[in-house]
Order: sequence, then C-alpha cells, then structure tokens
Amino acid sequence: MHIHILGICGTFMGSLAQLAVAQGHRVTGSDQNVYPPMSTQLEQAGIEIMQGFEEVHLQPKPDLVVIGNAMSRGNVAVEYVLNKQIPYTSGPAYLAEHILKNKWVMAVAGTHGKTTTSSMLTWVLEDCGFEPGFLIGGVPKNFGVSARMGKSDFFVVEADEYDSAFFDKRSKFVHYHGRTVILNNLEFDHADIFNDIEAIKTQFHHLVRTIPGDGQIIYPADESHIQATLEQGCWTPKVQIGVDWQYELIDASGSHFKVLQKDNAVGEVNWSQTGLHNVKNALVCIAAAYHVGILPKDAIDALNRFEGVKRRMELVCKVNDIEVYDDFAHHPTAIESTLAGVKNSGCAQHIWAVIEPRSNTMRMGIHKQALPQSVRNADTSIWFQPKGLDWEMQPVIEGCAELGQSALLMDDVDAIIAHLVEHAKAGDAIVLMSNGGFAGIHQQLAQALKDHYGV
Repeated sequence: MHIHILGICGTFMGSLAQLAVAQGHRVTGSDQNVYPPMSTQLEQAGIEIMQGFEEVHLQPKPDLVVIGNAMSRGNVAVEYVLNKQIPYTSGPAYLAEHILKNKWVMAVAGTHGKTTTSSMLTWVLEDCGFEPGFLIGGVPKNFGVSARMGKSDFFVVEADEYDSAFFDKRSKFVHYHGRTVILNNLEFDHADIFNDIEAIKTQFHHLVRTIPGDGQIIYPADESHIQATLEQGCWTPKVQIGVDWQYELIDASGSHFKVLQKDNAVGEVNWSQTGLHNVKNALVCIAAAYHVGILPKDAIDALNRFEGVKRRMELVCKVNDIEVYDDFAHHPTAIESTLAGVKNSGCAQHIWAVIEPRSNTMRMGIHKQALPQSVRNADTSIWFQPKGLDWEMQPVIEGCAELGQSALLMDDVDAIIAHLVEHAKAGDAIVLMSNGGFAGIHQQLAQALKDHYGV
C-alpha cells in the first residue's frame, strides 16, 4: 500500500511513517519545515520527503493519506484529498487501527515528561527482554530511533493530549486504548485548542473512560488536577506515586536516589539524569514496569543504564570547560524543573538560560506571568523575541529584574551567540531551550565557541 503523510516531519507523524515502512508499505510525505533529528531518521528509512503541500505530491493517487493535526482546511493538499475523494485518516487513528490492535498498550500521558518517561519505560522493557514496540515524540539514545514495531505484544506510546486532526478534535490519546496508563501531571497548555484547564481535564477523563478494568492507572498523589479528573469517574485500579511508590534523595540533583515500595527500600537509582522531574518520571516508569511483571530491582538496574533522550538536556559541546546543552522545555514548569536540576548538580559556575518562546501557547503569551519565576535557578536568562510574536516580552525582563535576576531581551540569534561567546566563562553551563530548531543556534554556538578558543 502507498501511504502519503501530510505533515510528515512532526515528531509523531515522522515516527508513524517509520512504523508504516516497517509494515512493508511504501511511504512518502510532504511538509514545510524539515530539520534534524526527524529529517535524518526519515532519510535513513528511505522515505521520500517533498517540500511544501502541492497537488502533484498526491499524483498518482496514493492508497491512503494520513493527515497531521497541523493541517487545516484551505491547505492545497488537504483540499485536493477531499475533492478527489482519496481515502484519508488521522495519525492516531492509523496507529490504533493498524499497529496497536491486540497489543498491551502502555501509554504515557501528561503535560510534561511524556517523551522522557516513555523512553525510560521502553528501555526498561527492552533491557528486561520484552522487545517492545514504541512510538515516542523524541529519540531515546538507547535506541537511536523514535519508533519501531517491536517483537512482542507490548507497545509503549507517548500519549499526547493534542487534537487528532482538523476533522477529529478529540485528543490523540483516546484512540490508543491503553492498558497500563501513566498520568504524569496535568497543567494548562495548548491554549490554541483548549480554552481552560477544565477543557483539558475533560479530555483526560475521556482517556480514563477507555482504560479497561483490569488495567492500571499510575499517577502522582499530589497532582490535584489528575485527582479531580479521576473523581469524575474511574473504573480502573490506581497506583499513586508518593503513596504506593516513593523516593528518598541521596543527591540533591536527582542523580542518585532510593526507591521505596510501600515504605520498603527496593533499590537505588544512580544514573546520569538530573532534576526532581526525572526522579518522578523514574518512579512512574518502575511502577508501570511492575504492572507487567518486571521486578523493581530489574527496572532500577535498567534505569541505571538509561542514556537519556536527544534534546532533553543533551550536551551539544564542551569548549574551554563551557558546556552547551539543548533542551526541549517550553512551558514554565518544565523550564523551572530543568534549570533546578542544573543548579542542584552544583557543576556550573554560572547558568545561562537561552529561551525561544516557540510553542503556540508561549507565542500567545498565556504563560508570560510565570516566566520570570521559571528562570529563578539561572544566573542569567536571555529571551529571544522572534518576529511575529503576539505579545511584547519586555515585561518578562522587568519581572526578572524585580526578582533580582539578570535578564536580556534579544531579537537576533547572531547577537545572542556573540554575547555568549564574549561573556561565558570556563565552568559555565549554557542551556538552549526551545521545542523547535531555534534557527540552528545549537551548532552555530558550538562552532563560534570553537573558533573563539581555537579548538
């Protein structure tokens, strides 16, 4: 079957494309924005990518078109599909109907931490011999790809609450019919499709309604929005982090901690990850693995060899003892917890947070009041104001100043690079934070530092 994917370079759709190839289908795709790591994965999978959205991309007519949720009416390719009555579906529907049937689906949902937790869980299953399939919105370093079919009945999926397609406004995760379901957290995000937190809770409750009675829901006991969602109705056994599973920090950075099951110590995680958010991610992962029969000691042993995820505090380079990291954080809570992990590690003399407000919610200015507090663990924050931003960022700089923080506002990536090269010193950590390509700043900064120090 020839499948053409509209919006193929998104993390979800690109991963789905690789699964379709693994099923033996011929896969092509169209998109506007093409950048690594997804573009690299698609090329390696032998998938032809066409720039833009043109009618000719759909000639001759494919057997099925999978339409990404970034596509809307008025798009040339979308209109052509509808006018020519070419069979079409959404990405989540294709995944559910063609890949997840008869699988034990382990779904990871929540506002933050989905990609990292999914990667952890997949690695634990792999290390314990389960050979799972997976689809993750990032690239786990233990695997090097964001998706694979697997060789068992177990499949790990990053379960996103974003809408499925222009013709299906349900959240993606309602399609997946998870049996073991992690609800990591629940905050307001995706303001472009959700009016308020209650609208998001409604979608999460739709997810809860799909989980079988012999499944399991794993969630943090202190997450009030999740608790309120479950109180609307729950027909599945629940496991609470903080009650059924707990942690005791041995190192404040989160790189070493004790795991407790019902107050009984079952082992210690001593790994390369940092941040309290990753400690909590590890606990839900251990609990989910336990639900499918993996002993805590074996899950912990696997986590100690977990290598992390690309673009999640990924070290880009180290030049003159200046470390440059790439991080996907794009919500105030994620920004704050990531920077707290860096600060608590005690390894950086000066922490630079360089932030691009790229997500739809950030571009709308929904979180602007919380942004100054989100960088309190950085010594200096640099805020990039891209062209076409819906709001003026100067109040964020003023808010940082009121909190006694050093903050700069810049509208040019080259100027940001020049400032960092001039002012960053040995022992500093530079954290580049964006959920997009950030105009290629990562490699440009790395090269500029190397040129400056003659490396």
